[in-house]
Amino acid sequence: MRTFSTSDLSRKSGDIIASALQGPVSISQRGKPRLVVLSVEQYEALVRSPEDRIAGATADLPGPLAHDIATAIDAHLASTESTQ
Repeated sequence: MRTFSTSDLSRKSGDIIASALQGPVSISQRGKPRLVVLSVEQYEALVRSPEDRIAGATADLPGPLAHDIATAIDAHLASTESTQ
């Protein structure tokens, strides 16, 4: 998650908005996280009613699909760690 300070809110608002459209953004004050800014789509996904959510166990997936998903998650995590 990209982090900005409260003083960045006025100086870098465009950057903060652009980042929030890509993923949640943390706003810190005196070095401590205080706020999270996210897109409307991300917010709506968070507040969606539980009956609209689908859950399953990875153990129920076919082996090749579980492997592909694990590989994609690892690649995503590696790419986000390299950009922070």
